[in-house]
Amino acid sequence: MVDRLVEFAQKRPYSIILAVLLFRFAYLFVNGLDLIGDESYYWDWSRRPDWCYYSKPPMVAWLIGLSTWLGGDYTAVVRLPAVVLGTVFLVFFYAVANVFFNRKAAAIALLMVLAMPFNALANLVMTIDPPLYCFWIISLYFLHNALFKQQPYAWFWAGLATAAAVLSKQTALLLPLVVGVFLALDYDRRKLFKREFLIYLAPIIVCIIPILLWNQQHDWVMFGHSKGHFGVKESASWIKRLDDTASFEFYQMLLATPVLYPAILMMTWRAGFKFKQLTAKEQFLLLSGPFLLAIIIVLSLIQKVQGNWPIPFYFSALILLAGQYAEGNWQKTMPRGLLTGFAMVLITYALPLLIQIFNLHHTVVDPTYRFRHWHELASAIDSERRNIISDQQQTFILTLGHRYLASELAFYLPDHPKTFRYEPSGLITSQYEVWPGPINYIGKQGLIITEQNPDQIPVELKSAFQSFKEVATVVNPMNINSPYHLYLGTDLKSWPPQKAIF
Repeated sequence: MVDRLVEFAQKRPYSIILAVLLFRFAYLFVNGLDLIGDESYYWDWSRRPDWCYYSKPPMVAWLIGLSTWLGGDYTAVVRLPAVVLGTVFLVFFYAVANVFFNRKAAAIALLMVLAMPFNALANLVMTIDPPLYCFWIISLYFLHNALFKQQPYAWFWAGLATAAAVLSKQTALLLPLVVGVFLALDYDRRKLFKREFLIYLAPIIVCIIPILLWNQQHDWVMFGHSKGHFGVKESASWIKRLDDTASFEFYQMLLATPVLYPAILMMTWRAGFKFKQLTAKEQFLLLSGPFLLAIIIVLSLIQKVQGNWPIPFYFSALILLAGQYAEGNWQKTMPRGLLTGFAMVLITYALPLLIQIFNLHHTVVDPTYRFRHWHELASAIDSERRNIISDQQQTFILTLGHRYLASELAFYLPDHPKTFRYEPSGLITSQYEVWPGPINYIGKQGLIITEQNPDQIPVELKSAFQSFKEVATVVNPMNINSPYHLYLGTDLKSWPPQKAIF
């Protein structure tokens, strides 16, 4: 069966991509899943276009902003760019595998990436990852043409694609580093450092400059946030580190299947020992994917690593694995990997329905809990808000708690109000602290929404208003034991300034 599938993929790759596009587009409108916190958070960013934000470059906000400008502030419209970017990704992924190897390798590579659960998720949820993956693979395509076909204009197009990837996520800065290492290791190509490599870097530098200027004006907040992801916490025991490493490895097997993930690791190990015997194309693929994956795995041994960090590195790994399969290797592993992967992808898409059929909501086996109840919660809060407040325009919304509460209410409340967040520590911990607080509402009232009881409300927040009282409670559909409390603060006197992140 797998052989027939590979044969069909060789003959009709774009028919497969079109079918996947149509399925994903339909699924976008019927899945019934609310935006997760990150999606609503980035949507809120999109309402204030900028060159950078608290934790990430601006691409995700720009794309969501363009989509909602065209189609309105709806859940499916926010996610639509993920489907479009995912389709472009598949086209270029197939093209990259084809130019590095041949049509058979490209066909098997296309099937492999479609059998990856991470690919299914990346085409459903609109976060920073879909644009990163799309522009990363486009970069690889033009880098191939620049390095191995000597197409002079390809260097510039590769630079533009990498610049777009850098505008999506800081991880893309590894691409010029990989190219530099490859050129340094290849004696015949070192001459490309003089001109071609600089042409490649030029668009990247142009896009980095506004990000640096923005951070210079905002206390280097993005760099402070990124710094927090790295470094060993002395308080973490070796048991905790071992547990984090095990969780990371388990997560990789869920994202890349328990069959193909070990195959990728084994391929990386073998190729690393015979690096000099590999062709130049194979060396480049190894450097741009499997070696970076290996570094992340080593990093996971000494600190906590997010499970999605290495996903761009799988692209080159899958293409290299497909090339080896086309040459007669991995003949038993590949069919098992594809069948396992497609089964996992099918389960991923069917999860909302399965959870509902078997009544598994709010259980430990319900991974969709992050996608649920925000619309329901916002409707309940809006009902209370209308009963409490007669003049909505003169009342601001303030949340106390996780940033997701602020962003989800901003999206799912019918009027999409500008929401504010109070951070008790006074530190900048989200974009809401980067933006100005409700200083334009001095003398006006605010509706404060939080899970905290009256005696848990910070004194500093209460004293910012002339009066402060609880006016309603709303059932928390995600935790019935922790209802949301609604407080009304009248006559805002002042707003405490935020500290820097450092």
